[in-house]
Amino acid sequence: MRTARAAAVTTVAALILAGCSTEDNQPESSTPKATSPIDWNLPDADRYHRTATYPVYLNKPAEDPADRETVAEISTVTPDGNTVIYTDAAAKRIGFVDIADPAKPVGKGTLSLAELGHKDDQPTSVAVVNDHVLVVVDTTGGDFAHPSGRVDIVRIADRTRVHSVDLGGQPDSIAISPDGSFAAIAMENQRNEEFTPPGKEEGDLPQPPTGFVQLIDLTGAPNTWTPRKVDFDVEAARKAGLDTPEDLEPEYVSINSRGQVAVTLQENNGIAVLDGHTGQVAKIFSAGSQSVTGIDTKEDGAIDQTGSIKDTPREPDAIGWIGDDYVATANEGDWKGGTRGWTIFDAGTGKVVWDAGNSLEQLAVRTGLHIESRAESKGPEPEGLAITTIGGRPVALIASERSNFVAVYDVSEPAAPRFRQILPTTPGPEGVLPIPSRNLLAISSESDDAEARVRASVTIYGYGDDFKAEGKPNFPSIVSGDIDGAPIGWGALGALSADPKNDNRLYTATDIAYGSARILGIDVAHKPALIETELAVTEVGKPVTLDTEGVSARPDGGFVLAVEGEDGAGNQIVYVAADGHIEKRVPLPKDIAAQLGSQGLEGVAVDGDAVWVALQRELKSDPKGIVRIGRYTGTGTSGTGSATSWTPPPPKMTGWVSPKSPSTTVNCWSSSVTS
Repeated sequence: MRTARAAAVTTVAALILAGCSTEDNQPESSTPKATSPIDWNLPDADRYHRTATYPVYLNKPAEDPADRETVAEISTVTPDGNTVIYTDAAAKRIGFVDIADPAKPVGKGTLSLAELGHKDDQPTSVAVVNDHVLVVVDTTGGDFAHPSGRVDIVRIADRTRVHSVDLGGQPDSIAISPDGSFAAIAMENQRNEEFTPPGKEEGDLPQPPTGFVQLIDLTGAPNTWTPRKVDFDVEAARKAGLDTPEDLEPEYVSINSRGQVAVTLQENNGIAVLDGHTGQVAKIFSAGSQSVTGIDTKEDGAIDQTGSIKDTPREPDAIGWIGDDYVATANEGDWKGGTRGWTIFDAGTGKVVWDAGNSLEQLAVRTGLHIESRAESKGPEPEGLAITTIGGRPVALIASERSNFVAVYDVSEPAAPRFRQILPTTPGPEGVLPIPSRNLLAISSESDDAEARVRASVTIYGYGDDFKAEGKPNFPSIVSGDIDGAPIGWGALGALSADPKNDNRLYTATDIAYGSARILGIDVAHKPALIETELAVTEVGKPVTLDTEGVSARPDGGFVLAVEGEDGAGNQIVYVAADGHIEKRVPLPKDIAAQLGSQGLEGVAVDGDAVWVALQRELKSDPKGIVRIGRYTGTGTSGTGSATSWTPPPPKMTGWVSPKSPSTTVNCWSSSVTS
């Protein structure tokens, strides 16, 4: 797989349409067919629809270069639901986005923390209280042994700070009680991952000072607000089985209608519940460990779901209340753990009510969002979580930081959550902000790569019929089914072919990004389209790795692949039998191969006895803008042919692979070999 995937797929599709046959032979031998365990087709009235994605670099100050890193991590919203306020730790500021029209977000500028304090101050969280936004600021500046922070109370109308509260440590998240009477702030005093405590390994705990919680009463004028510190009982934490209880690190807070504050102690693998009115800690319990099977645990290029983790600490990050009796956690992991899923606990007893097991990772695999390069780490790495109410039903929203989606679950029955929908995001979703008064959802993403043109953003979803027009087409448009309880792994699909016999069937192929080559069968009558078969490509009885860029089903059975090489000589036409074994490899003519760089064959189509292939780039000997297609016939595996040319019509699309004018010539080479 290389550049210009969209243009290459267009080329493949055009050649396929010209070369389809209607013979009765099956191109693929009988293989087990997968089935979909999920009903993806929710009515429009019962689903979220994406209305817009707003890249936050568009909201930067005029003097900032466009490629400066800028992110959206945690978000809050004004009481009218019309303005999203987000943290930008990379640029050390907060940003404002007008979402009065959720289909057309408008950036309303930023507020630099340098204007409120020091240029190194970083926002960690935000929360709106009436006309003010509370901006939680880490002022530690890298001095982990002496952590510090504050919360700035900023009047939203003119973005003026009216008060600042010293927090006495390094803060992380903030939550406001449902009645607006107080705020809770997790004071993490985070560890230095490059520091080695005596007798420990680098990054280990303990690294004092320990963390705590700050409560701020929000009654009266903002300039009168003061904090109340809540410490945890070390012995109670030790008795509960928490890791390194002498150095607790609160990560995330959530408050229920009773004023109870749930706190995750991530590195310690614990959860605490305290009374926000009195400051009394009611309970501390361990988040426990989980063994998970049927997951990908090797970074080897293949989606191999035979791996497992054993007795791994959950180490929850985000937490949210389901009603007043249960809490849900996103089990990201940070130090020793992370279990690739999420869990529901009884907050009164600390007992596990339900655990996702491998289901979140399987969801990523089914939808082509599994990130294989994270297999040995924490897989989909669920980090963000929010609980909201839709149509009177409690709903959990779980953000996968690495696989870039938010999963939606009905948690009306905490012991039996029901998956409802998957929402794609830009990379690194962390902030999950329901806006129930407007049936909206804002997802803020923190990964920003200007060079790759993948920018951090705020994505807006709307729930129900009112938003269905903006949200078409629905996601996902293609999924894989399950065989023996595991979804077919897929991704990086750059090839496509019609089935010569079945109008409702297509074929695609994996390329080198996912290890050994496979040909996948797709049922397009299923909505969404369903990958239901996989055929391993083999040679001498063993799986083979190919950089497959094109596939075409042969009318007489089997397939022809266009395989791109690392250099010109590596480009080949590969014939594959219906059972997956390679019948023959046909290299390009030597004079053509010698003129290719690292980008070669990109598409293939079978037309009777002829095989047509497309080259992705110009030959070194050709003028810029001239691209070639080739025709192969015969039974041999090598040879040379003559060149011809033709002038294509004016292109209807732009892009480097397209001819630039009606006079551009596309050269063809032809090879007919019988030896």
